[in-house]
Amino acid sequence: MHIETNPLALHPPSTGSLMPIAVRPDLMFLRGEGSHLFDYAGRRYLDWVQGWAVNCLGHSPTILIDALARQAATLINASPAFFNAPAAELATLLTTHSCFDHVFFGSSGAEANEGAIKLARKYGRLRKQGAHEIITFTHGFHGRTLATMSASGKPGWDRLFAPMPAGFPKAVLNDLASVRALISVNTVAVMLEPIQGEAGVIPADPAFVRDLRNLCDEHGLLLIFDEVQTGCGRTGSLFAYEQFGIEPDIMTLGKGIGGGIPLSALLAKRACSCFEPGDQGGTYCGNPLACAAGLAVMQALAEPGFLASSRQVAQQLKTELHALAQTLNLGEVRGRGMLLALELGADLGQAVVTQAREDGLLLNSPRPHCLRFMPALNSREDEIAEGMRILRAAIEKVLAEPRLGT
Repeated sequence: MHIETNPLALHPPSTGSLMPIAVRPDLMFLRGEGSHLFDYAGRRYLDWVQGWAVNCLGHSPTILIDALARQAATLINASPAFFNAPAAELATLLTTHSCFDHVFFGSSGAEANEGAIKLARKYGRLRKQGAHEIITFTHGFHGRTLATMSASGKPGWDRLFAPMPAGFPKAVLNDLASVRALISVNTVAVMLEPIQGEAGVIPADPAFVRDLRNLCDEHGLLLIFDEVQTGCGRTGSLFAYEQFGIEPDIMTLGKGIGGGIPLSALLAKRACSCFEPGDQGGTYCGNPLACAAGLAVMQALAEPGFLASSRQVAQQLKTELHALAQTLNLGEVRGRGMLLALELGADLGQAVVTQAREDGLLLNSPRPHCLRFMPALNSREDEIAEGMRILRAAIEKVLAEPRLGT
């Protein structure tokens, strides 16, 4: 593991006043640079979590630093009661590069998804005799507000903060019959992730998505794509829906759109963009500082050659994961672009995450039996090779350890 000298001999602050809302290792990071994080002891870690696919350009990229500095010195927040240039420019960039007409900006993916739910229900009240149910999918994940938790299919979430908002019947991903069976006069929309990230990177089948689009058209339903994780270049195209040959009616973005700055977006086609003044809002919605960050990020992603280069490095990662799986007799490799998963064949995920972290690689295990990989989109080939060396060593160490029941 690389260790850099810390001339300031800094000591991390106490964490005792923070609510214990997550199980965190006894580790605090001081700074980030590109694909790497550095802790207070000067240890360097290759980061393949990147804030759960948030830092699409890596840690503290120069273009983001410069955009934030310029905007902070100009205008931070004018209030959502007034227009501001960064929000207008970012909205125009998003509609220019997508099939959508209108954009609403929020601060988190959950906020964008909550907005999509509200928009669909408003559409149902105006156009479909009060239809309000939105079909979602088992093992899906849409956020942590009460409505987005109810829309999610994560086991146990329907009881965690009960009673939950109703109106989200659950179908099975890639099973069109399960969707068809749930459609009623109360149905207004179908909402899905093109790749279920929290479920272990489970992709929607292209034929299923095309058939789902046809089914929605047949019944006059809105199709909502939750691209909070898959959007903004993460799967190899600017938006994942482009790879399925269909167009959703509504799309949500988050995570990567701000490159690390809290920002999200709800995009809609004109035909279903039915919010009226007063229906939707928020104190920080579309603030100039966050939108200036989003503008810098999206301009970088739209640069000629950026996504092609990202796809090339992503293919290197996928190829090396396949080779590793074959060598160590592991399971399948799933996903697209820089959103990949490796099945371990047993519930070894947390053990591998812990060992890899000790060796200098940060990983995520969304399910006990698999690992999820979300490197920066501009990762270099040598960084992928470095991560694979650490990953292989970590898995070999875990596999060599005696386990209960063996």
